[in-house]
Amino acid sequence: MEQERKLIGEERRSAILEWLKETDTPLTGSFLAKKAAVSRQVIVQDISLLKAKNEPIIATSQGYVYMAPQHAPEREIEQIIACKHDPVHTEEELTLIVDFGVTVKDVIIEHPVYGELTASIRVSTRKQVADFVHHISNTGASYLSELTDGVHLHTLTSYSQTQLDQAIQALDDAGFLIKD
Repeated sequence: MEQERKLIGEERRSAILEWLKETDTPLTGSFLAKKAAVSRQVIVQDISLLKAKNEPIIATSQGYVYMAPQHAPEREIEQIIACKHDPVHTEEELTLIVDFGVTVKDVIIEHPVYGELTASIRVSTRKQVADFVHHISNTGASYLSELTDGVHLHTLTSYSQTQLDQAIQALDDAGFLIKD
C-alpha cells in the first residue's frame, strides 16, 4: 500500500489522479501523502494544480473525490432549499434528508463581506452524516451557518423528484425549512 519511493511532480499528480479514479470512496490528503511519500501540504498543492487543469476533483469533509462523468448522470435532479436552525440541529437536519435517499451536496451562505460562500458536504448516508458532524466537533470548526444566525442553503440531489419532495416536506415538518 505504501509507496517505496518518493514520487516527483507530474508523476505524482498522475498517480493521484489514478488513485482517485480507482475508487468511489473519498481519499484523505493524509492517505494520499503517505502513498506518495510526501507531506499533506504537497498533496494540497497538487490537488490545486490538478483542479486548475480542470480535473473534476471535489474536496469533501471525508477527503478528495474524482467526479467522473458517470458519477453525475444527466437524470440526477438538483434542488436548492433554504433552511434555518441552531448548530445543535445540524445532524437531525442532514439525517432527515439522507433518510429519503437524497444527497446533501453542499451548504451555501450569504456573507456580508465575501458574498456567497459554498462548502462541499456530499453526504448520502447516516454514517456519512455522523462522520461529518463528528469531524466538525473534533476539529473545533464552526458550521458556516453560524455566520448567518443559522440561515443557509443546501443543494440537494436525487434521482427521484418524489424523494426530494419527501425530504423537503420532512424538513418543513421539523421546522427547518424557510418558505417564501
